[in-house]
Formats: sequence, C-alpha cells, structure tokens
Amino acid sequence: MAVAMRGSRGGGSGFGGFSLRSFFSYRIFVSAMFSLLFIATLSVILTTNPSTPHHDSALPTTGNEYMRRTFLALNSDPLKTRLDLIYKQANDHVTLVNAYAAYARKLKLEISRQMRMFDDLASNFSDLQMKPGYRTALFESDGPLDEDVLRHFEKEVKDKVKIARLMIAESKENYDNQLKIQKLKDTIFAVNELLIKAKKNGAFASLIAAKSIPKSLHCLAMRLVEERISHPEKYKEEEPSPEFEDPSLYHYAIFSDNVIAVSVVIRSVVKNSVEPWKHVFHVVTDRMNLAPMKVWFKMRPVERGAYVEVKAVEDFTFLNSSYVPVLRQLESAKLQKFYFENRAENATKDTQNMKYRNPKYLSMLNHLRFYLPEMYPKLRKILFLDDDVVVQKDLTGLWKIDLDGKVNGAVETCFGSFHRYAQYLNFSHPLIRERFNPRACAWAYGMNIFDLDAWRLEKSTEQYHYWQNLNEDRTLWKLGTLPPGLITFYSKTKSLDKSWHVLGLGYNPSISMDEIRKAAVIHYNGNMKPWLDIAMNQYKKLWTNYLDNDMEFVQMCNFGL
Repeated sequence: MAVAMRGSRGGGSGFGGFSLRSFFSYRIFVSAMFSLLFIATLSVILTTNPSTPHHDSALPTTGNEYMRRTFLALNSDPLKTRLDLIYKQANDHVTLVNAYAAYARKLKLEISRQMRMFDDLASNFSDLQMKPGYRTALFESDGPLDEDVLRHFEKEVKDKVKIARLMIAESKENYDNQLKIQKLKDTIFAVNELLIKAKKNGAFASLIAAKSIPKSLHCLAMRLVEERISHPEKYKEEEPSPEFEDPSLYHYAIFSDNVIAVSVVIRSVVKNSVEPWKHVFHVVTDRMNLAPMKVWFKMRPVERGAYVEVKAVEDFTFLNSSYVPVLRQLESAKLQKFYFENRAENATKDTQNMKYRNPKYLSMLNHLRFYLPEMYPKLRKILFLDDDVVVQKDLTGLWKIDLDGKVNGAVETCFGSFHRYAQYLNFSHPLIRERFNPRACAWAYGMNIFDLDAWRLEKSTEQYHYWQNLNEDRTLWKLGTLPPGLITFYSKTKSLDKSWHVLGLGYNPSISMDEIRKAAVIHYNGNMKPWLDIAMNQYKKLWTNYLDNDMEFVQMCNFGL
C-alpha cells in the first residue's frame, strides 16, 4: 500500500517536471523571436539618414512608421522642431492674408489701402525667410541650429503674425457677409428713422408755411383798413342791388378771408365771360376781413358791369350754435383742447392726421357751403367757387346742364382705387358700412353747380346736420368739409366732364399743360398756393395773369410776384 502511494507521488512529480520544462522552453523561444524582430527593425532604421529634416523627408507609410517618427523625435535637434512650428505658423498666416486679399480683389471693394497692406504683409513673410542670415543659419544648415538666430527669427515672425491678426480682425467685418448684412440692416433702420422724422418735420413746416398768413397778405389787409379809417366818407354802406336776388342772372358764391385770392377769382371769371354784366358774385368773409374786402372792391370795382356783394358770416343771424352743429361742437371744452391746445412738439407725431388738427376746419367759412339755400332763398342755382381757383373760360354753360334732379354737379376725382369713399369715411363704423359703398367715386369741391330747388326738396341741409351731430367724437370721419359733403350728396351728385375742373396745381407738378389749357377752371388745391413763396413756378403765372398789379397797395406790400 505504501509502495503504491510513492508510485503515485512519483508519477505526479514526473508530470509536473515535464510541464515546467515545457514552459521555460516556450519563454526562451518567444524571447528569441522578439530579439530577432528588434535587431531587424534596428537594422532598417540605421540604414536611413537620420539627419534629414522632417519637412524634407518622405516617410514610408508602413506599419513601423509610428516607431520611426518616435525615434526621430527623440534623436532630432529640438531647435529644428521649433523652427518647423514657427515656419508652419508663418505659412498659415500668409495663406490667410492672401485669401483675404484675393477676396477683396474679387469683390472689387474700394479699400485699395487695405489690399496693399495685405500684399505687403505677405511679401514681408516671404522676405523674412529669404534673409541671408536666416536662410543660411536656419534653412540651409545641415548641422545644429543657432538658438540666438532662431530666437530673433521667431520674434520677427510673431510680430508679423500679430499684425496679420489685427488686420484680419479689423477687416473681417468687410468680408463677413453676415456681419455686413446685419450692419446694413442697422444702417437702413437708422436712416429710415431719420427719414420718417425729417418727413414729419417737413410736413409740419409745410403746413405752417401753407396755413400761416404771409406778410404781404397781412400788409395788404392793414393798408386797406387804414384806407377805410382815413377816408370814412368814401366807404359808406350802400343799398343792396336788386341783381343780388335776381334768379335769372348767373350767381357765384365765394367764401374766403383772403382779399387778393377773391380778387383773382372774380377778375378771371369776368375777363373770360361773354356777358359779364349778367354775373353776380356773393363774397362772404369773417368780421375781421369785412372792411378790407369792402374797401378793395370799392377802390377796384369789378370791370365790365359785373356785381359784387360782400357780407360777413355774422350777417346771417340764423347761423348760431343752437342751429349749426359745428358751432355747437366748437363750444365743447374737449374739442377746444384737442385743437387749440395741440402743442407744436406733439403735432409731428401723426403726419397723417396733422392737417386735420387745424381749427380752420371748424370755421364757418368752410361750412357755409351747406347753408346755401338758406343764405340765398330767392336763388334757384348757384355756382360755388373756392378762392384758390382760376377761371379760364366762360362758365355760363354750367347753368344750362341738366342735373337730372340731382343737387350737386361736380367733377369726379377717382381713378383706380384712389379717391373713393373708403379713403374719406370710416367703414369700420356700422352706420357708414350699412349706408354707403366704399367703392363709390368721390368728387371735388372747388367748382360745384348746386340746384338749390332740388337741395330744398331733398332736405340736404338736414341730412348734413344729422351726420355732423353723429360725428362729434370724430369716429365717422376726420375733419374737413369733403367727407360730410360726400355723405350729404351721396347719390345726389351729377358727374361733370373733367375739362370743367382740373385739380392738383397746389401739389402735383406733373399735370400736363395741354390738360390745363383745355380746362375751364384750374384749382390750386394743396399746400402750394399761388400767392405763397412755396408755390410751384410752372403754374404760378396762370394765377398772376389775373392779379391786379396796378393796385397801389399790391405794389406797396411787395407780393414778390
């Protein structure tokens, strides 16, 4: 039993001994193989030229490339590695500078100075490398590099790199499209803001120039008043002429506070009429201008037998606040604040509505046109003329036009989508939307033939009162007399031939002279009135042709015409 056990241990010992010898034999074999592989690799490496600079050698792309590059890095001159990095940095910036310069040339930008600087900088980089001292000591040397020379070279390269970076940073905005677009947008926005402000200021200045009383006109009124005071015996009140109420004659209504303008209108009518002695002019002004107006027509009687009646608004006693909505509204504290406390610095905030914030639109001289049948109860027809018109032909044909039972005869002003009811009335209001067509064609005030019998039959003044009362809060339309006129005479207006009335000489410089010459009446509607310095010169002579230049006060007041 004991023998068997020893035999068993011996057998186990024999197996363990065999495994240990096999293990050591395997390790010796592996070590030998690695030694052979290392010797072979070393022999390949030693057969190459280790002194060749990295940027001049062509490294193979075999599996031992990593080992070779590691060996070169350990055995090469560190100054040459440093030189390679400096050289690469310089070349990178030269490429960048050349790219910006080429892009600038392609865009043909007006920055020739910058392009010259880019070109000079690129040349400086090249010249720096070609300096004899650097070329000999750094780029053509097979031996170790001089550290001092390399340090100077590195300093010069870094200085030029710094300059290049600064130039690129300054110029980037010119070549970066996104930056350029954003800057352009900002510039456009700023310029647009300035333009809007300039337009508002210009509109406000134009409004002041148009609505203020010019010095020459004020001078004329004062001279006429002085004449009235100095010679009261010459200007006694006379009995009204029976022709003022004769319905068989041609009657005109002119409502104005401008003496010289009324004179031109009447003179132009009379000079172009075939039978001037049949024409009667009803001039109505305010009390302040009543004396100057009467003195003018006393000193300068209308030629060729025409008649002129001058009255003040106050002479028509029925025009009071209990009857006239505009006068009643004018007594409202809220409305007075809106118009009379409107400060100049706030006036330019709303250029669209600025002209409507003028109290003149509440003046009875503007609204008298709605009371013609009551002002002249014995007349059957009357021709309404604004004071900024010039008559070029005989107008008697207007009284012969059959108005087909309509109240108003006027020239329509719409073309395309312009000058239609939608532009003058607030169609978001249910009353306006229900009663009127937004596409209906508007017509012009300034030359209107009114059938006063049809007016009385249609009760048009009552219609005007109804709508004017509803518009006290200005929700149906803004101020002015055209919107209530469009409402009052809606479907009651007869369209006249356009040659009777040509408009726009106070704002439109593009009206053809052929159209003007064919017109019976030309109208200086707009801000550029012919008696103002801001009038358009090409149209001004058409008005001054009828100016009474022989009148001594016109010469004394220097109208500048």
